[in-house]
Amino acid sequence: MHFTDMDKYLSSVNNLDLLPKPGKHYWKNCHREWREEFIYFLLVDRFHDDRDRNPIIKKERSSGFGTPKQLSDFYGGTIKGITKHLDYIKGLGCTALWLSPVFENDENSYHGYAIRNYLNIEPKFGTKEDMIELVEKAHNKDMRVFLDVVLNHSGDTWFYPGGYRYYYHEGIQFPFGGWRSPDYPLPVELRNPDYYSRKGEIRNWDAIPETRDGDFFGLKNFLNDESEKGKELQEILIKIHSYWIKELDIDGYRLDAVKHMGERAVARFCSRIREYAYSLGKKNFFLFGELVAGDEACNNYIGPNTSTQIDDKTLYYGLNSVLDFPLYHVLPDVIKGVASAENLIKRYDVLRKNSLNRGEYGEFLVTFLDNHDQVGGSYKKRFGYQAKDEQIIAGVGFLLCALGTPCIYYGTEQGFEGHGEGDEYVREAFFNLNNPTENILNKSCAIYKSISLIAALREKCPALKFGRMYIREISESTAPFQLPHCEQCVLAFSRILADEEIVIIYNSSMITSKQIKVKLDSRIQKHKKKMAYLYGGEGELPVEKITEDYKEIYYIQIQLNPMQFVIFS
Repeated sequence: MHFTDMDKYLSSVNNLDLLPKPGKHYWKNCHREWREEFIYFLLVDRFHDDRDRNPIIKKERSSGFGTPKQLSDFYGGTIKGITKHLDYIKGLGCTALWLSPVFENDENSYHGYAIRNYLNIEPKFGTKEDMIELVEKAHNKDMRVFLDVVLNHSGDTWFYPGGYRYYYHEGIQFPFGGWRSPDYPLPVELRNPDYYSRKGEIRNWDAIPETRDGDFFGLKNFLNDESEKGKELQEILIKIHSYWIKELDIDGYRLDAVKHMGERAVARFCSRIREYAYSLGKKNFFLFGELVAGDEACNNYIGPNTSTQIDDKTLYYGLNSVLDFPLYHVLPDVIKGVASAENLIKRYDVLRKNSLNRGEYGEFLVTFLDNHDQVGGSYKKRFGYQAKDEQIIAGVGFLLCALGTPCIYYGTEQGFEGHGEGDEYVREAFFNLNNPTENILNKSCAIYKSISLIAALREKCPALKFGRMYIREISESTAPFQLPHCEQCVLAFSRILADEEIVIIYNSSMITSKQIKVKLDSRIQKHKKKMAYLYGGEGELPVEKITEDYKEIYYIQIQLNPMQFVIFS
């Protein structure tokens, strides 16, 4: 590897200039709250290359491109490929773009989570100038750009003595073997063995401190603790990621592997990054994390419950939000009709209470159906696997209409259904290496078109973004009103804002039509006579009334086809 003079200059954090670019007007995006966003998450290597290609046009879904061998290495996606196709993402209704890590990685680490050079864009993806162009053009379309960042570990830049695999054992720190390359890691400050835990690979992924001190397989764990060296390392990472905000004008970071970092390290990073963004005039910088844990653990990383002392300052909050893994573990199976709605109702009830008690926590969690990791086993399968088009539409519809900041994983809108033993099976490509003219950026796909319609509805209906949420009781035939408690059920909920109620209803049965009554808000509906379809049908339904136990109950009665998803106002 041969450095230019500029490369040498930028090899150290001491040479990073954090002053605002002269004449630069940083994008503020203060007109939209975080919960209003609809995030599109993509793997840079899999979205699109630099070629001019044409989409395969058809109404039905398509499978992604790539053989398992092709998908286990760099496939060829680039930053320019994303820039060329921002209209496709915008047309889906997405308002924010979340990119997998873009910094220079270990060889063959196409996914981006094995960083060896934090000061350079991965050359296979493009250049810093390409990233600047992408962000500028996204901003011109009123879209935010979030970068995925890895603070817990570096790439496999060094080895243990003898080159053997070492495993975590009773917190023992092992000797340092040596660097794998004279050129990495970068910045040069990271070439300090004392900045790494050196405690071997994690074996028990649920044990603390093992999960915080151990290595992610061959990736080397940073010393993210409160020791002197740990704080020195954190200062380096803070400066690096402040620099990229200044250079690229990005709008947020998604923090990888938060569970494997200490609360104080996360709070310190987030608070300092937030302050730096403010210094550039970016008052709405979004920091959300991957935290595969329950709500109690999340409370330690989000909002005012997180505090730490740095010098003479007490920092009261860390992340703005986390990915909602508890919802991810229940929503897909309920949508497919293979799980009872009870746990889903409980989850939304928790989110509703949290939103009332803590504001941001319940309303800003980033909700999703699918992702690139699918933690929990070696066999991977997308939400689209063995799912009908109607189920995919309903799943994304739930995200768009319920509490949370919805996020869609690339390919879901085309019905990708990858499955198999290994990550590569759920990381398909949109473009065909075997045919330089083809891609699957098909706006005619029924799933894409339906998601676009629901997203547009969310954009113009404040209640779907800001309203209180209530799961609604239903009644079949002459049965009393009650919450659903079985598989293959009808699930309904309302979003209420001021004097407006929007009702979302879905029949999760794949084979049975259902005639049901849905209870409504009596305060609002007592003055209304009809509710109109906003999505999923045409016309209006009368608001009806019965009296039970001296109470007036208002409801609508509807016939639902299998897997039908409707929205009323």
